[in-house]
Formats: sequence, C-alpha cells, structure tokens
Amino acid sequence: MKEWISGRNPIYEVLRAKRRHLFRLHIGHGVEEKGRVLDILKLAADSPLSIERVQRQHLDRLGENHQGMALETSGYPYSTLPDILELARERHESLFILVLDVIQDPQNLGTLLRTAEAVGIHGIVIPKRRAAGVTPAVVSASSGACEHMMVTRSNLTQAIDTLKKNHAWVIGLENTLSAQPVNSTRLNGDLALVVGSEGKGIRPLVSRSCDHLVRLPMAGIVESLNAAVAGSVVLYLAFEARRESHNHRKSH
Repeated sequence: MKEWISGRNPIYEVLRAKRRHLFRLHIGHGVEEKGRVLDILKLAADSPLSIERVQRQHLDRLGENHQGMALETSGYPYSTLPDILELARERHESLFILVLDVIQDPQNLGTLLRTAEAVGIHGIVIPKRRAAGVTPAVVSASSGACEHMMVTRSNLTQAIDTLKKNHAWVIGLENTLSAQPVNSTRLNGDLALVVGSEGKGIRPLVSRSCDHLVRLPMAGIVESLNAAVAGSVVLYLAFEARRESHNHRKSH
C-alpha cells in the first residue's frame, strides 16, 4: 500500500530512517532549495526517487500542512514485540515500553510517539483494532519521530503478559482515586507504561493486567489532562528516574 507523507520534517525523517520503500517526491513550484529542503534533496539523491516540480494545488490534494513538499512511500513498517525486546537487549538497557490502549486521535498518538522517541522508549504497543494506526496524519503529528520508533499492533493483554514474563513492571495511568500518586511509584528498571483512551481511559481487562495504577497529582480545578499530555509527563518522569538510577550505578 502506498501513501503520501507531507511536510518537510516528516519527509526528512522518513528519508533519514530508511525503513520504507520510496517512490516519488513532489516539490511545489517556487520552493527554494535551501535549509531543510536542501537536506531532503541531498538524501533523495542517494535513493531511486523520482523528483518532480508540481503546482501547489496538486500538493493541497495530497495532504495538509505540506510546506510545499509531499513524498510517496510504502506504508508504515510495523515491528513485532520480539523485535522490541531484542532492541533493549542489544542496547543492554532496562526494558522501556509504552502501551497505548485505544488511542483514537491521530494528534494524540503523534504527540505520544514524539515524546516516546525523545525519552528513549524501545517500542510502542497499540491494539490491532479500534485504535489509530501510524497514518500520514500521525507521521505529521509526530514530526516524523515515529519513523525511528518500533511500533507493534497486538492483543494488549497478551502483550502485557509477555512483558511481565520479561520482568517488566507494568503500570497503568488512570485518573481515579484508587490509583496511587505517580511520585510514590518506582519508575526505573524494566518498565511498561499503559496509557488509556481519550474518553474512557484504560479498558477494565487491560487495567486488571497492570501491576499497579498511578495518577498525576493536580492542584487545578480542571478534571484531568488529556491522554497525550498526561502520558508525556509520566514518560519524562520515568526517563528522569531511569537516568538517576543509571548515574547512581555508575558512581558506585
């Protein structure tokens, strides 16, 4: 299946990652060959891409926020859970996994993928059905960060069971009184963070599969943060906890 990726940063990251088959690069008339555009053209020169100058109206039909460029590629290359586990072993790092339970908004998925890439997540697990996949809109929302991430589609309870067998501590992010404040929870070591959907949170069966449920303490009067913001905050808290633990081991 072919698709069009729009926008300069997303296109640049697709080319840099070298994980997809590439077909055509369309550039709008009048787009100057400098900055990120020049970076893209240098990468494209090392590939069998067909490069063509086109009218802006043509690009408008291929995607929003195209910034004068669109790239035709194969579909997103999903990974497997064993691939993700192997990556952590190759890096000699404690497992760090993000599990997303029916995130449906492409913007939220893109934000979480971008944060996950920034904090060194080894891979993301999403459901096979009823959830957003890595579409061109998600590539754009993540600013291309998803191209450097391993994402697998799986039955979540089965995936969590596999993660537990690989010694991961599985915590679910829930805005409920029964959940413990996240700052009282261990976030280093082998860890899988489960983030629920925008409206209903984590589904009951998936929630029962978690070892522990946590919430973000809040001082404001708004009920909660959205899934992408809350998930990103906890990912950074885990990133800091893991870094402190690593530095502590090095100092001893």
